[in-house]
Amino acid sequence: MASTIKNLSDYSNKNLIDIADKKFAIVVSEWNDQVTESLYLGAVETLKSHGAREENIISETVPGSYELSLGAQWMAARPDVDAVICLGCVIQGETRHFDFICDAVANGVTRVSLDFNKPVIFGVLTPDTLQQALDRAGGKHGNKGDEAAITAIKMLGLQQNAGVKK
Repeated sequence: MASTIKNLSDYSNKNLIDIADKKFAIVVSEWNDQVTESLYLGAVETLKSHGAREENIISETVPGSYELSLGAQWMAARPDVDAVICLGCVIQGETRHFDFICDAVANGVTRVSLDFNKPVIFGVLTPDTLQQALDRAGGKHGNKGDEAAITAIKMLGLQQNAGVKK
């Protein structure tokens, strides 16, 4: 989604379902915590505003975005967890480290989702600068945490509509 033309906190109501009995795990990177804490708060608020009960939101932290995949795998392995939301921020630096981390996390999160047949959401910012990250973590472009939470809800809706068993 091109955030220069779309606010990350805007969404349609299609596939939004009752989530009062759904359990969500949120795995948050501690690296760039000024950003990831805002993403986390946005995700939790969005889940709660759509009916998730506070006791059904599990939060865990990992040291950095690279560790999100394994953290997501451990949460997805729990039979009581319906969806996992991964939140992180990798800011472009002067080396190719950025490329390796972003690629590994995107592939890892996708693999966990497919392996466990449940929504595992990639809510990882990959901006060029800290300001761009802040703009997408509650700033002028909304909050990617909101988008990640809505994506989890919509994927659970699709799962339900498709008749897929967890």
